[in-house]
Amino acid sequence: MVSHHSTGNSAGSTLRTAPPAVEHNPADEFQWLEDIYGEDQLSWVKEQNARTDDMLLSAEYEALERSVLEVLDSTDRIPMVTKRGDFYYNFWRDEEHPRGLWRRTSWDSYQSDAPDWDVLLDVDQLSRDEDVEWVFAGASLLRPEFTRALISLSPDGGDAKAVREFDVDSRSFVDGGFNLPSAKNNVSWVDQDTIYVGTDFGPGSMTTSSYPRTNRRLRRGQSLDEAELVFEVDEDHMMAILVRDLTPGFKRDIAIDIIDFYNRRSYLMADGGWQQIDVPDDVNVDLHRNWILFRPQTEWTVGDMTYLPGSLLAANLEDFHAGERNLTTLFSPDESTALQSWSWTKDHLLLNLLRDVSSTIRVLTPGADGWNETELDDAPALHSVDAFAVDDEDEVNGNDYWLVVTGYLTPTTLHRGTIGAAATEVKASPSYFNSDDYTVEQHFATSKDGTEVPYFQVSSKDLKLDGGNPTLLSGYGGFQIARTPAYSGATGRTWLERCTAPDQDGDSRGGVYVVANIRGGGEYGPSWHRAALQENRHRAYEDFAAVAEDLIERDVTSRAHLGCEGRSNGGLLVGNMLTHYPYLFGAVSCGVPLLDMRRYTKLSAGYSWIAEYGDPDDEEQWEFIRTFSPYHNLRDGVDYPSTFIFTATSDDRVGPVQARKMAARMESMGVPQVWFYESLEGGHAGATDNRQAARLHSASHEFLWKATTGGL
Repeated sequence: MVSHHSTGNSAGSTLRTAPPAVEHNPADEFQWLEDIYGEDQLSWVKEQNARTDDMLLSAEYEALERSVLEVLDSTDRIPMVTKRGDFYYNFWRDEEHPRGLWRRTSWDSYQSDAPDWDVLLDVDQLSRDEDVEWVFAGASLLRPEFTRALISLSPDGGDAKAVREFDVDSRSFVDGGFNLPSAKNNVSWVDQDTIYVGTDFGPGSMTTSSYPRTNRRLRRGQSLDEAELVFEVDEDHMMAILVRDLTPGFKRDIAIDIIDFYNRRSYLMADGGWQQIDVPDDVNVDLHRNWILFRPQTEWTVGDMTYLPGSLLAANLEDFHAGERNLTTLFSPDESTALQSWSWTKDHLLLNLLRDVSSTIRVLTPGADGWNETELDDAPALHSVDAFAVDDEDEVNGNDYWLVVTGYLTPTTLHRGTIGAAATEVKASPSYFNSDDYTVEQHFATSKDGTEVPYFQVSSKDLKLDGGNPTLLSGYGGFQIARTPAYSGATGRTWLERCTAPDQDGDSRGGVYVVANIRGGGEYGPSWHRAALQENRHRAYEDFAAVAEDLIERDVTSRAHLGCEGRSNGGLLVGNMLTHYPYLFGAVSCGVPLLDMRRYTKLSAGYSWIAEYGDPDDEEQWEFIRTFSPYHNLRDGVDYPSTFIFTATSDDRVGPVQARKMAARMESMGVPQVWFYESLEGGHAGATDNRQAARLHSASHEFLWKATTGGL
């Protein structure tokens, strides 16, 4: 069901005011908490954790957490695979293997109900052998033989990872092989005895954003000190990446200077030196065999043609490099349709589009007369459908594609097809809650500036529109990331299926789950994202507030029964709901968040997000940044909603200190109903295994349920 609904000029319109003035260099009485591993700081964390446990833990909560873990550990889940050579690789966690197994199987076996998996690496056993709680972070196999891999392992779930060479045939690490210590590494195979490495080589080798600024060629038997410098970028850029494209017939070295999240420069090695691909910094470039694709972030004028942000353009790489500018438009956005991703098969290009946040898929085929376009029919409304190549280098089945279909009430299914023929189902996830009792609707709220903002509502089919339903509103709104429909058995169990105690009429209520597709995200392409950048950041928050107001105006819920949840940039989002829109929410769950926008660039990887938020060290930019810095917009005399702030000690991306300081300041102000929890490991995800993931998910939803049903 889809409906357009405009909010009126209700109470919210008079309260959407500018925040109070904030000092330019405010005192920070809780800066001492920035010592992440300090004894006093961790003692404070443990005290807060114990207090939160007292609020959360009960027999009912423990049963809830077990039900979530049952979903996450279920052996009936789809083991998603990646094809490399003749095998299909998968990484798997369950109750017996909490750290996980890296394994592979054949296609015939994979299609069976009980595939015969060949275990290559048992991470639990490795952790026991080495007395390190390793977290698997991916494997890069060397083509075309695929007998060697570079395996990334994090010691605590953070972004810093060790890299080790692995022999697939012997199922063991290579004695004397490539072995990089834990750091924010990026690596690429060059050949059997050579890799490109970006890592911490010592002073001057890392950017201000804490990522590698140099890439070097490391040959077998060399120490890191002996690696030859090949590419480097400015220290204030985000990072340097160097890869060897090993596509047969198109081997080449590609270097990328990532200036920030939205600007980069790409180079090809030619005639003994780096030659820059001649496009503006905000035009994304993708190379595939003889093709070069372009996706501009802003309007791009080439000759007498101007291309829209979010377009996808194509040219012959050799011709473009020679100076020709004959670009073919493969996709041009409109007000409701955006390009989400693309994938090459052997002879075709798959485009995954979003039309009002529902998926549609196009197949483009280059030929002598240009590009032919068709559309796949396997995209149901209000669902997410992702199509991507199985293996474009497979000479026989190179035009096969995977099709992953999911929706809020539709368990994920995996299909395989060949371009030109219908896809057939390969695997299906079971249902973990009774989805027949619920319905999905899409509504549109009108934001403060008149922009129509879509949101999904998942609720009981017999929902009473009387303002009494416990409602969870979720959002993100940043970094051009789209929130698309997805099945979550855990959310079904912890929110939709939970019921309030019967009222005087003997009726009980289940939860309503809502996802807001606010600006700052990628739901409508780069323009939707850029509309909420830096000085326009408030647009994302106005959008989210408009959705909350719409839910209240439609009598789905009311302030006492409305909670919101967000993580990372979404944590910043709900932090602004807490400080600027406290009258709309009864509860706020704020995970691994940014909250201190005065110092975020000096904490963990924060410097890399200046393009998104602005630079607080520039006093003119601080003028607008301060308006969305929750840590600085807390004020006395406000009826704040109940608040749960959670983070992880080992998070080396956002870091735990912003969450710590926000909780401490609220507590010092005497704000009631504030809880804090810090997982000691888990990185930015807050969890290194399914048990920890179940804990955080359940804790957030238990808090929100209690707060929105009068249980706190």
